[in-house]
This record gives sequence, structure tokens and C-alpha cells, in this order.
Amino acid sequence: MEKQLHVEVAAALPDRQVVVPLVLSEGATVQHAIDAAGLDSRLPEFEFDNRRIGIFGRVCRPDRLLRDGDRVELYRPLKADPKEIRRQLAELERAGKKSG
Repeated sequence: MEKQLHVEVAAALPDRQVVVPLVLSEGATVQHAIDAAGLDSRLPEFEFDNRRIGIFGRVCRPDRLLRDGDRVELYRPLKADPKEIRRQLAELERAGKKSG
């Protein structure tokens, strides 16, 4: 009997998220799960072309084999550069110290 994997595929927009539970055959990859989830029709506004993917917060490749219980996550591109945000916050803090 072929072993089955119970996995989830998750994607989120700022105002909602979609989590699709799936049962796939052993040997399925991350890409198989993404294709089976049909998220492009469930979240048409999600930017699928430039997505990063991961499992439980760890970035992975589409050809990674799935394990039972995995949650495949599709990440949105960052709107702001974290380094730039830290630089701006540091400037604000310095300005506050000068005036205070």
C-alpha cells in the first residue's frame, strides 16, 4: 500500500489567508503540493511569479520531497527593505536625542 502524506499549502495576503489541506502520495514534492492546491484560482491577486517558498518558515526549493505533516508556505515579496527601515529608525532616534 502506498504511503500517503497529509500536508498543507498556505499563502496569505494582508487581509486574508488560504490554507489548503492535501493528501499526496509519498514522493511528492513541494511543487506538486503547490500545483495540487490550486492557489492561483483561490488567490488570483497573489504574485506567484516572484514567490519564495518554504516549509514551516524555512526557505526551500520546489523539488524538495515532502514529509507527512509539512506545511508549504508561499511568501509575498517584502514591500520595504529591512536594512532601509533600520537605517530610517536609527536616524529618527538620533534626531530625537539631539532635540531632547
